[in-house]
Amino acid sequence: MHNSSGPEHSGDSRRVAYQGTSGAYSHLACRRVFPDWEAVACDDFLSALELVANGFAERAMIPLENSTAGRVEEIYRLIPRTSLFVTAEHFEPINHCLLALPGASLANIERVASHPQALAQCHQRITNLGMKAVAAMDTAMEAEALSLSGDRSRAAIASELAAELYGLEILHENFQDVMGNTTRFLVFSREAEHQEYQQGVNYVTSLMFSVRNIPAALYKALGGFATNGVNLLKLESYMDGGTMKVSHFHMDIQGHPQQHNMLLALEELDYFAGDVRILGSYPAHDYRA
Repeated sequence: MHNSSGPEHSGDSRRVAYQGTSGAYSHLACRRVFPDWEAVACDDFLSALELVANGFAERAMIPLENSTAGRVEEIYRLIPRTSLFVTAEHFEPINHCLLALPGASLANIERVASHPQALAQCHQRITNLGMKAVAAMDTAMEAEALSLSGDRSRAAIASELAAELYGLEILHENFQDVMGNTTRFLVFSREAEHQEYQQGVNYVTSLMFSVRNIPAALYKALGGFATNGVNLLKLESYMDGGTMKVSHFHMDIQGHPQQHNMLLALEELDYFAGDVRILGSYPAHDYRA
């Protein structure tokens, strides 16, 4: 199931798919990166990726990791089952807002509802204000429910976009206890981009590979990156395929496959690892600067 989150639906509009409800942080990321595109809400990550695979949408905006909550486990199991490419990354600062119905005052709020992670990230502020925290399925979904409730003693924690879409007032911006909470998104497409190296561009390359669970297998697979001076930005492991005999890895590398040192490192990886698949190379986001 998917729903249009754009201002109007038209047959020739460019579309970006995301998982969640209108006003979710993934929707906000779509607005930032593709401000003139129609954002299409999907019930789950697989549906968002499938809309790209079948041509209904040009891109999918998928969260990979959060600086507070860690990695999105499900994504690592879905990526190998698609034939899509990564064409960009986006870092979205998570600014939790305390939302209420128009005319409500902070002094009258008794309960605040949101996704458990959002509640945990705002725990100290909620406690200091003497509010009761109520767990909900989704930040934006709770904002929508609040807009229909007529209850001025109730608040929701969600994005500024949710406030805009559902006609709510922002009683407190940056409601989270700790600043700097950020989610990294990957943008998926049917076609690879940035295949030709351009001088002066700082690239990130995402790839997957597997190694057998034998001594030094990973050490040998990664050795070429060390000897050729290639920086590994991220390495995640996961088990898949119903067997414990093979470990699968997702890796982000600083560099482009057409650079000489990367070429040599990737040759060694190909020799020692299996199922090597380059998901895509793309310019590093300004957040990394």
